[in-house]
Amino acid sequence: MTNGNSKIRIFLADDHTLFRQALRQVLEREADFEVVGEAEDGVETTEKVSTLKPDVVLMDINMPLVDGVKAAEIICQQDPAVRVVILTMYRQDRYAFQAIKAGAWGYLLKTVDSQELAHSIRAVHRGEALVNPATALKVLEEFRHPVAQEEREDTAELILRLVSKGASNQGIAQALFLSEKTVENRLSLIFQKLHLNNRVQAALYALRKGLVSLDQGEVQED
Repeated sequence: MTNGNSKIRIFLADDHTLFRQALRQVLEREADFEVVGEAEDGVETTEKVSTLKPDVVLMDINMPLVDGVKAAEIICQQDPAVRVVILTMYRQDRYAFQAIKAGAWGYLLKTVDSQELAHSIRAVHRGEALVNPATALKVLEEFRHPVAQEEREDTAELILRLVSKGASNQGIAQALFLSEKTVENRLSLIFQKLHLNNRVQAALYALRKGLVSLDQGEVQED
């Protein structure tokens, strides 16, 4: 989703104006980052993200009108290509669990330093998940119910394995001797059939099915 100059387009969602301003200053020091918009509540966030189509959304949980978890769910349903990262002061596992279940790609605390934050944004933009193992296991428990019309073809399993290892569509195409368009179409079908919102949930599904082990996938600690 990057634009012509290859910068990562970032949207900031937080109800504290001073924090947003400080965060914008920190991020704009990075040559490959561009802050394209801000919002102070969940409703404004979903509306602006729908229009601006950023690559990454950094969003707090505790926001007016619509909280960050619900806003993440709406954004991910509207455009699964947008990577939402929760940036909050809440350390509780239940918030991280709810956020990842809603479709967020990562969960970071506001105590993170600027270098780690920048690294995390780039990692999520590459398609890597920022989820600690405990939260991953909790989400896996949610996926224990049978999946209707589960994709069983060997190619689909190979694609899921590669997604779990953090491979891009281009990397998957090269590994399986397919075109990127074919990979994109097959991923879309897999997501629809398995009721998955993004690559994070696809990786978690692959873990549940035993296609990869927890230490082989790209599900990482934050």
